[in-house]
Amino acid sequence: MTISVFELFKIGIGPSSSHTVGPMRAAARFAAGLASDGLLDQVTKVRAELFGSLGATGHGHGSRGAVLWGLEGEDPETVDTRTAPQRSAEIAETHRLLLDGSHEIDFDPDHDLVLHRRRTLPFHPNGMTFTAWAGDRELTARTYYSIGGGFVLDDDGSGAPVVTRDPTPVPYPFSTGADLLAQCRDSGLSISELAYANECARRTPAEVDAGLDRIWQVMAECIGNGQATTGTLPGGLKVHRRAAELHHRLTRRGGEPGPIDPLAAMDWVTLWALAVNEENAAGGRVVTAPTNGAAGIIPAVLHYAVSFVPGVDATAIRRFLLTAGAIGSIYAQTASISGAEVGCQGEVGTACSMAAGALAEILGGTPQQVECAAEIGMEHHLGLTCDPVGGLVQIPCIERNAVGSIKAITAARLALHGQGTQKVSLDQVVRTMMQTGADMKVKYKETARGGLAVNIVEC
Repeated sequence: MTISVFELFKIGIGPSSSHTVGPMRAAARFAAGLASDGLLDQVTKVRAELFGSLGATGHGHGSRGAVLWGLEGEDPETVDTRTAPQRSAEIAETHRLLLDGSHEIDFDPDHDLVLHRRRTLPFHPNGMTFTAWAGDRELTARTYYSIGGGFVLDDDGSGAPVVTRDPTPVPYPFSTGADLLAQCRDSGLSISELAYANECARRTPAEVDAGLDRIWQVMAECIGNGQATTGTLPGGLKVHRRAAELHHRLTRRGGEPGPIDPLAAMDWVTLWALAVNEENAAGGRVVTAPTNGAAGIIPAVLHYAVSFVPGVDATAIRRFLLTAGAIGSIYAQTASISGAEVGCQGEVGTACSMAAGALAEILGGTPQQVECAAEIGMEHHLGLTCDPVGGLVQIPCIERNAVGSIKAITAARLALHGQGTQKVSLDQVVRTMMQTGADMKVKYKETARGGLAVNIVEC
């Protein structure tokens, strides 16, 4: 079933889609389920257990706070990012939690929220279990999996739970790159036109346009917030925020974005990617694109198009997002966008692939050239590990977004110089990415137990 662009681009909070947004959604789903089952008023105790990558890096990725907010019924898109940390501190101090926003229970985060650093549930590395009691009697227990990009699966007992998606039929279904190209060839539509037709099967055209405009608005606001904020990022690394200083230097050097020197555009792209991912690392409002750890690439490349490519208007922005969503849906349906499952190639690599194809589309590329750009974007991220230092989405994540943005622009331009034919298809590189992820040692997949996460102390 073809995934909607609005499933891939979710408005939420940092620092991680799989470790913050996903657990928050799962916790809220559990609390809401207690209410809908008529059990909420009976609950006296809740226990939350996070396993695998969630347990290993939950502190640095904000998973603890996310679970608390979710249990209180908050949603990643609307939670107040300014006051939420204060609420976490209040729960920790008072040991009182408003389950589903209405039913007060005793809850000690140090005892009732357990991060299992060495235990993993069988289906996916990002597993979590919630249990509710009435006194000593267990009322219910539910297991969820955060599979990347904010997607959450309920464990239905089958051993292979699936995402519940909108069952509305679309006129041009696809799950692979070959499917997408065939649909474009048979219909005569571009990728963005085809994706738009699919979205309009689920929503009115006005709703689709408004939704896409809202996504870009939040992306642009995130860039603005990031390039205006100084100081250091939260966490023990004390990483200095660089976007504001870079923005100051660039504006002093030549005012607004423009053709100052041959590589000036790259400086701006770097700035925009840094701005987004510094905001993400600080727990700010971001758009999952397709994950939080890779959230800076698509906004940076789209901002590049708006600032440096003539004729990029609101329609072109929507076409960019629709094309990026179509490419991202291929990864989400046939592979993985979870760093805990396949490493950072599934996050930054997928985002680069999406941005490259989307840029090629609005620069006039054919569907074949768009597919070629997307393939190039992923091909040169194969094998990229997910090794966050200190379990924080800061080093190397922030700079990886800047470099991935430049790669996406290069991939798009390289594809446009060709005829849309290549030796490696998008489907082949997606399959290779999954195989590489399967071969990658677990310590290199968002556990903070390999790569830079352990070697930085030697620097």
